[in-house]
Amino acid sequence: MNDKAIWYLEGVDLKDILCPTKLGQKMDSFNQMVVSKNDYVYLPEDKSDYIYFIEEGRIKIGSTSEEGKEIIKAILSKGEVFGELALINDCNRRDYAVAIEETKLCCMAAENLKDLIKERGSISMFFMKVMGSKVLEMENRLQSLVFKDSRSRIVEYLASLVKRRGQRVGYEWVVRNFITHQEIANLTATSRQTVTTVLNELRASEIITFNRKRLLVRDLDKLTLEIK
Repeated sequence: MNDKAIWYLEGVDLKDILCPTKLGQKMDSFNQMVVSKNDYVYLPEDKSDYIYFIEEGRIKIGSTSEEGKEIIKAILSKGEVFGELALINDCNRRDYAVAIEETKLCCMAAENLKDLIKERGSISMFFMKVMGSKVLEMENRLQSLVFKDSRSRIVEYLASLVKRRGQRVGYEWVVRNFITHQEIANLTATSRQTVTTVLNELRASEIITFNRKRLLVRDLDKLTLEIK
């Protein structure tokens, strides 16, 4: 279990920060868990006491409005962190985390991680970057909602998805485990019908192709130019 936890942490740019020979018994504070598809890691009002690292699979972070509408805040995949607000407050969760597919997680109690941060400042810097990048992402989404039309928001999301998760194959980019049209709609504050229309238009222009399993961007520059 210790070796797998270290391997995972190296996968999120913590290489050389956590080392078994230096940490010793600290690795005993890590736990691993497997979450089945559609099962929740935590719910609103649950105690905020663990930080989670995705070893394999995908997690959706969201909340539900008073009218019952789902609000997706993020869809995270291998190598990403969530639940990190447990480091800065003892409040209950304000959102939920649910597995989109069978997901392997490595988790650590917030109190144990706080002790580790005191010993190794580089870990503190890593989590500051994690939190800072998420704040910037939310600010960019807010600006997009205010200043861009539905089509541009969808295209902008696709471009950012490629930059975050895409793999280059020759002159093309592929994103595996492509999310649903409804999930894109929820992330961009549009409708599923609008998402479907925009994707089909981009496919007709031979900028992208897609199916349930993957998104293939034939020309990333052309896709970016579609953002108005």
